Amino acid sequence: MDASTGSGDHHSPRDDRPLNAAEREEYERLRGAASVHRRRLRYASASILLILAFLLAPLAVVATWLNNEVTDTGRYVETVAPLASEPAVQNALTDRLTNRVVNAVDVPALTASLARALDRAGAPPLVVDHSQALTEPLKNALTSAVHTIVAKVVKSDQFRDVWRSANRVAHENVVNVLTGEGNRALQAKGDTIVLNIGTVVDHVKQRLADHGYRAAAKIPDIDRTIPLLQVSQLNKAQSAMRLLDIVGNWLPVSTIALAALAVRAAPAHRVTLMTAAIGIGIMMVALLIGLAVARQVYLDSVPPTTLPRNAAAAIYDTLVRFLRLSTRTVLVVAVITALAGYLYGPGRGARFLRTASARGTGSAGRALARAGLDTGAFGRWLDAHRRWTTGVVIAAGALALFLWNLPTPGVVALALGIVVLALILLGILAAAGTRAPPAAAPPAPGGAP
Repeated sequence: MDASTGSGDHHSPRDDRPLNAAEREEYERLRGAASVHRRRLRYASASILLILAFLLAPLAVVATWLNNEVTDTGRYVETVAPLASEPAVQNALTDRLTNRVVNAVDVPALTASLARALDRAGAPPLVVDHSQALTEPLKNALTSAVHTIVAKVVKSDQFRDVWRSANRVAHENVVNVLTGEGNRALQAKGDTIVLNIGTVVDHVKQRLADHGYRAAAKIPDIDRTIPLLQVSQLNKAQSAMRLLDIVGNWLPVSTIALAALAVRAAPAHRVTLMTAAIGIGIMMVALLIGLAVARQVYLDSVPPTTLPRNAAAAIYDTLVRFLRLSTRTVLVVAVITALAGYLYGPGRGARFLRTASARGTGSAGRALARAGLDTGAFGRWLDAHRRWTTGVVIAAGALALFLWNLPTPGVVALALGIVVLALILLGILAAAGTRAPPAAAPPAPGGAP
């Protein structure tokens, strides 16, 4: 027992003794190595998350745009409605309808009937024989008359209403087209997406009949579709659109979550936030460049006989204008986020702006207090919780943008202005409550209290 006790007394001092210099050095080395390993692991995790966020960012913008076009009838009609007022599209549609109507009229048969009528009327053979020469002038006259009437129809307010109504009805078929099952107003024919304009054709025929062309009512049914888009690999595009439609609601959330996790995982939060913003901004620029390249590819793929180049350009620009707008909006948000991260950093310019801002709000607050509008305890609370109140204001602005239905760069600018104004106001109110209290009165002569 004594030996056991002695043994315990022998080991206890050795376990509790302080580390010598060599042991301390080895301990610090191992501790530093473990810290470096943890930092490297955090940087590696943040880098992977950032790369995923960068890759998903343009897909998220496209998926959101596509989801809105497919599921929101109002948004779809708003997208295609300007086409009815686009001069290039109006001219192309007028020419197409005019040619179809004129080609449906058998002008040679009319001149042949005229020749027979002249022959029966006893006209000289020379007149009868040369009556066939009226075929081309008659066709030109018919084309000119029909073109004038069709142009009036296409450029009328009534046509714009018909166009909107037709597209509103057709919207329910958009999902079918994107999944390869379009079979009504909006259809996929081979490698071309077409719109059925039967209602417009019927309206033109009725207007022709009202203007004295009674034979127009007997014009047989003609091709009632016009091409909207021509895609060389429509099946693959449809598969991609179906996938984007499925994940359209989750890709934006996933992208934001990945970027937030990257900022949280990285040792340098501010630098990682700026990196995320700059990377997403670069991806938005790449998306805008991709849309410009796709525009040129699309225009080169449309034969002039199918659609004039200016009309094809107007159609493409109209259909993707909300996608471009959303991309620019995300780009503006990324730039603002990167600038905000810089302004919170140790840079000379950032420190100068923060100092100037603090001086400005401080002077305004003190002037407010001197004018009798001292914010008192509330101002002192604001001053003591500047970081918290600033974070709440910025988070509120970000949340408003996130919940806004399709924010534009103008909306982002408005939200930024409101956030900056709110921060300035809070700074002034805080300064108005921190005015130094008045100096105590000197004691009365004779030591009187």
